[in-house]
Amino acid sequence: MNFSELAENIGLEEDEFVELVELFVETSTSHLERLQSAIDKGNTQQAVEAAHYVKGAAGNLGFTGIYDLSKAIEEKARQNIFEGASEALKAIRDRYDQIVEVLRWKKS
Repeated sequence: MNFSELAENIGLEEDEFVELVELFVETSTSHLERLQSAIDKGNTQQAVEAAHYVKGAAGNLGFTGIYDLSKAIEEKARQNIFEGASEALKAIRDRYDQIVEVLRWKKS
């Protein structure tokens, strides 16, 4: 994952991008937990809202994998379909963990 390239794609310096990514990580943690809870409970509204937030934040930063997966969860949840949502959320968390690792590397 190349933060420099992602920053350039949205017209930011890399250090500015890193600050936004740190904010993304801080705020997305609770939304991912909320999304997991919604999926577990079959709570359509909560799943739509949490997936929509993650989708938007990821899309703004160019994290297309997270964006695409969140979009799929959101669209299915709008139809009250939760099949495959747990697997998609696991894939989101895997990508999220990669972002956290890159941040740790950048700070060291």
